[in-house]
Amino acid sequence: MLRYTLMRLGILVGCLVVVSGLVYSGVAPRGLGDSNGMWIVLLSLVISAPISFVALRKERDRASIQIVEKVDRVKANLEANRNQEDVADDAARTQGQTS
Repeated sequence: MLRYTLMRLGILVGCLVVVSGLVYSGVAPRGLGDSNGMWIVLLSLVISAPISFVALRKERDRASIQIVEKVDRVKANLEANRNQEDVADDAARTQGQTS
């Protein structure tokens, strides 16, 4: 998961550098007034999203498999804890009935 996140950030930073260069060279339009920095960041986000979607498909699938496995483990642990509580409750009830 960390690898996927770092790869996405790398693509975003790359797009940020390219868009900054294009804006300051005059190829891409500048923002209005003091909003030039915000314009560059937003344009970089819009460009990097589809690039990340296509280029990181395999890594995203690996990350999603890891997340699913972790969620399944947590669910199994919760179910095991519930079963232990049920067994303890049943034992307490039977202990109370025999006294």
